[in-house]
Amino acid sequence: MLIGVVAGEASGDLLAAPVIGALRQRLPQADCAGIAGDRMIEAGATAWWHVRELSVRGYAEVLRHLPRLLQLRAALRDRLLAARPAVVVGVDSPDFNLRLEMQLRAAGVPTVQYVSPSIWAWRAGRIEKIRRAADRVLLVFPFEQQIYDRAGIAATYVGHPLASAIPERADPAAARARLGLPGRGPVIALLPGSRRAEVEYIGPPFIAAAALMLQRQPRLRFVLPLAEPRLRQLVEPAIAAAGAAAERIELVDGRSHDCLEGADGVLVASGTATLETALFGKPMVIAYRMPASSYWIMRSMGSVRFVGLPNILAGEGLVPELLQHEATPQRLADGLLALLDDAPRCERLRDRFAAMHAELKRDTPHLAAEAIMATMRR
Repeated sequence: MLIGVVAGEASGDLLAAPVIGALRQRLPQADCAGIAGDRMIEAGATAWWHVRELSVRGYAEVLRHLPRLLQLRAALRDRLLAARPAVVVGVDSPDFNLRLEMQLRAAGVPTVQYVSPSIWAWRAGRIEKIRRAADRVLLVFPFEQQIYDRAGIAATYVGHPLASAIPERADPAAARARLGLPGRGPVIALLPGSRRAEVEYIGPPFIAAAALMLQRQPRLRFVLPLAEPRLRQLVEPAIAAAGAAAERIELVDGRSHDCLEGADGVLVASGTATLETALFGKPMVIAYRMPASSYWIMRSMGSVRFVGLPNILAGEGLVPELLQHEATPQRLADGLLALLDDAPRCERLRDRFAAMHAELKRDTPHLAAEAIMATMRR
């Protein structure tokens, strides 16, 4: 039995791995194969292609890689059709996965989309494409269920797997020990994203902001986790240019959860990492930069006030967001230090983040595996 699994980026790899483990427990004879990352491979999936081959962000960047991506998707479709899987699960990456799922479903292959596109935020019209593409959608946010019920599309809320993977009570001292950091003194985590283009655009402003913060609070230390070692070359020149601050910035290969757990505050690029930061209960400033053409295209199609998941889930601006030209080193530094200096506000944030954690925590791998198997049976 073959179960096709298609993840399009590092966050999809993180989401899919526990579900693959749950499926293989229930169906030991099943093979999970498709586009996979390191965590999925560790869980038992076979990578026909590695997830990093799809890790492209923004419209301008996608256009540059479009011929290669289309060829890859066509090759994947043909291989799946030849193998006749029991089901194909597309994990996030809707621009890649929905078209693939439409073609497979039209050929009689059951399909599941794990993680709804953000139709509540922008491009609401995609719900009709989802209707044609997926036999069932697995939802990670509770408010999405009503949207799909109203549209008459089969969907199941399975909770967000990060809420189970991240402890409800953080242990900063233990995390710092694992990172080899001193137990005392304030620590700031810098999370510029997992993709090359993200790190290239927002990494240098984060590092420059660290240098400015250090001028005002000399006891600060900084940790900057990198999703891949090859991303070091994008941030090392900015660190070297930071002068004395360079000695206070620790580069870490992976281990972003340790960095978040051990931190007192966070500068974080918009994306899944903002939710991870909230689940660890950490005050944060959210920032994002991209090529101007991509930014204006995405802004024109948006329909919500916020880009950070904690603010979207709360329905209000719990934490600052600095986007595009606003994401300057000075504003980043000022925003985070002002937040950390406001102890009552930080305490309120921790309470709100704890409530989010409780709402999102479910037995996600079990619920997702059961929904996928039910789709297979149908």
